[in-house]
Amino acid sequence: MAKTGFDNDLYLKTQSEHIRRRIDQFGGKLYLEFGGKLFDDFHASRVLPGFKPDSKVKMLYQLRDEAEIVIVINSSDIEKNKVRGDLGITYDLDVLRLIDAFRGFGLYVGSVVITRYGGQPSAEAFQKRLELLGIKVYRHYSIAGYPYDITTIVSDAGYGKNEYIETERRLVVVTAPGPGSGKLATCLSQLYHENARGIKAGYAKFETFPIWNLPLKHPVNVAYEAATADLSDVNMIDPFHLEAYGETTVNYNRDVDAFPVLSAIFEKIYGEAPYKSPTDMGVNMAGNCIIDDEVCREASKLEIIRRYYAAMCNHRKGLSDGDDICKIECLMNATGISAENRPVIAAATAKAAETNQPAAALELPDGSIVTGKTSSLLGATSAMLLNALKTLGNIDDRIHLISPSVIEPVQDLKVNHLGNHNPRLHTDEVLVALSICAATNPTAELAMRQLEKLKGCEAHSSVILSQIDDNVLRKLGINVTCEPKYQTKKLYHK
Repeated sequence: MAKTGFDNDLYLKTQSEHIRRRIDQFGGKLYLEFGGKLFDDFHASRVLPGFKPDSKVKMLYQLRDEAEIVIVINSSDIEKNKVRGDLGITYDLDVLRLIDAFRGFGLYVGSVVITRYGGQPSAEAFQKRLELLGIKVYRHYSIAGYPYDITTIVSDAGYGKNEYIETERRLVVVTAPGPGSGKLATCLSQLYHENARGIKAGYAKFETFPIWNLPLKHPVNVAYEAATADLSDVNMIDPFHLEAYGETTVNYNRDVDAFPVLSAIFEKIYGEAPYKSPTDMGVNMAGNCIIDDEVCREASKLEIIRRYYAAMCNHRKGLSDGDDICKIECLMNATGISAENRPVIAAATAKAAETNQPAAALELPDGSIVTGKTSSLLGATSAMLLNALKTLGNIDDRIHLISPSVIEPVQDLKVNHLGNHNPRLHTDEVLVALSICAATNPTAELAMRQLEKLKGCEAHSSVILSQIDDNVLRKLGINVTCEPKYQTKKLYHK
C-alpha cells in the first residue's frame, strides 16, 4: 500500500479559503496568474503522495460561482505552430482543449487573449475560428521598451492600447497552454485598465513549486529544479522577503529577478506597491498540507532520478544539448542519491545482461520486483506486465494468460497484413488480447482485475521504449524510465 504524505482534502479547503481572503484584500476583485499545469499535474502527485493530479482544478471548482477563466496565447506561438511536448498538440489546439476541459468541470471560460499581436495571418485566422465558436477574443500588443521602460508601459501607449478584457466575476484566473504566453502582462494590463475605470482590483500568483515554506534544499524543491533543468530555473532564497520580514522563504530566479520591475509597475499603477517580495505575491498553500515529510522526501528523491533518466533519453533522441543532464547530476550528488535508490534499474539491467536482450523490471506495491525478457512472442515490457499481473493475482507462473494460439494470429496480422517488421506484441496489443481472453477465461479475468494495483509502481527498461509502450505504462499510472539507448543501431526509431 502506497504511503500518503499529503492531505488533499485539507489542501482543497485551505487553498480556496486563502484565495478568497486575497480577493477581499484587494477590495473584491483579483487577477490570479496560474502557473504550471491546472490539469493532470502528475509531477505534484509524484512528489507529494496524496496530491491528486486534478486537485487544482477541483479547488477552482469550489470557487466556481466566483471565478472565470481567461486563456492567454502568444501570437508568435500560433504563427510557429508551437507544440506542447507532453501532449504533442499545438498551442492553439490546446486552447480549445483547455476550454472543453474547464467547461467539463463546470467552470466558466470568459475569453481568450491573443498577446503580442502584430497582424500575424495565423493569429487572425485563429481569432475568427474562436469567434465562430462563440468565444470572446481580445488582442494585446507588443510594447516598446518592455519590461524596463515603465513610463511607456504604464501609459496609453503601453497597456492603454491593449483591448480591455470585459470580466464578470470576482476571481479572474489567467492561464495559458505553456510558458511565455503573456499571463503576467495580461494581468498587469487589466490592472491598468481597471484602475483607470475606478475599479479596485489586485494581482496574485499561483505557482505550486518551489514550495515557499519548505527549506531551499528540501527534496520536493530540488525535484522542481530537476523538472525544470532544461529551462535553467534555479531555486533561491527570496532576498526581498528576508529583508522585509526577516523570514527565509524559497522562490525561483525568474520571479526574484523580475520583482523590482514588477514592483515599479505596481507603484506606477496604484501609487504604491502592494507587495514587498515575490513570496508575498504567491497564494500557494501546498506546504501547509504535507502530513508526512519523510514520505514526500523519499518520493521526491525518486522523481529526481526519473528526471535524470528522462534527460539522458532526450539527449539520446537529439531533443536536448545535454546541459540539463549535468545540472541534474549535481542535484543528485547534493541530495545524496543515485540510481541505487531505485531498485528496478539494477534489476532491469541485470536481466538484460543475463539474456543479452532488452529487459524490463517493475517494483510491486509490496516492494518485490518482477522482470520481463524479450521472446519471440512478446516484447520485454509486455512480458513484464503479464508477470506483474500474475504475481498480483497469485496466478501460477506456468499458466499462459494468453494462449500462443491467440498471439500467433495477431502476429500474422501485424507482419503479413499491416506491414510491421516486429512480430512481438506491444503492451496495448497484449492488453487487448488479455481482455478478449478474460471474456471466457476466469484466470485472464482475474489478471485484468489487478491492473488498478499497478498505479504508482516503478518500472525501468534496459532500452528506450516505443511510444506505444511508454504511453500505455503511463496511462496505467506506472512511473517508467529507460536506459538512454535503443534496441537497434538504426538511425530511425518510431
